[in-house]
Amino acid sequence: MHRRQLIRTSLGLAAAGALPVGLGACASTRQPTDPNYPIASDQNAQAYTFEELVSAGSREMGIAAEAMGSALERVFAEQGDRPTAYIAGEEAAGAAVVGVRYGRGALHMKDLSASQEVFWQGASIGWDVGGNASRVFTLVYGLYHPDMLYRRYPGVEGSAYLVAGLGVNYQRADGIVLAPIRTGVGLRLGANVGTMSYSRQRNILPF
Repeated sequence: MHRRQLIRTSLGLAAAGALPVGLGACASTRQPTDPNYPIASDQNAQAYTFEELVSAGSREMGIAAEAMGSALERVFAEQGDRPTAYIAGEEAAGAAVVGVRYGRGALHMKDLSASQEVFWQGASIGWDVGGNASRVFTLVYGLYHPDMLYRRYPGVEGSAYLVAGLGVNYQRADGIVLAPIRTGVGLRLGANVGTMSYSRQRNILPF
């Protein structure tokens, strides 16, 4: 009885060993089916040049190239690197001590075959009153695949500064830096502390 079981076990192992090697290799090396691939690697992506961003930013924001260039020069100098992506879109915000901000735009990366729609929403609290609607051109540093964008970013709105009439501030999380450039500060007055989250679809709650 034991001999019969041993023979059956041996035959089963032999049959498994006879399978083509390619089948196992195919399962382990299968490439992602995401149509946005290929990204060069998980730690690499093509970066945008200063000239490319001046052209895209002035077009998307509807402003002169000189103004866009002035804002980009400061961001480039502070970050010491070139962005791997940018987001062009529009947003609306309002506050009465507690504030909210909603935006919608398109994420652009050189490794993507087409832009991706992206939404962002955030809440803040602080000495802040007013409302505004503006166009936004956001430089994105440290992004190697679009899926890495979708998370929550802490930010300090009061740290924004003006360059050529454009407002600039930074949001950081897990090695990714976002530098939103807005067409002025609108009617927003004061400083606040809050967070901003980016998502693939609109979220009503800003948290």
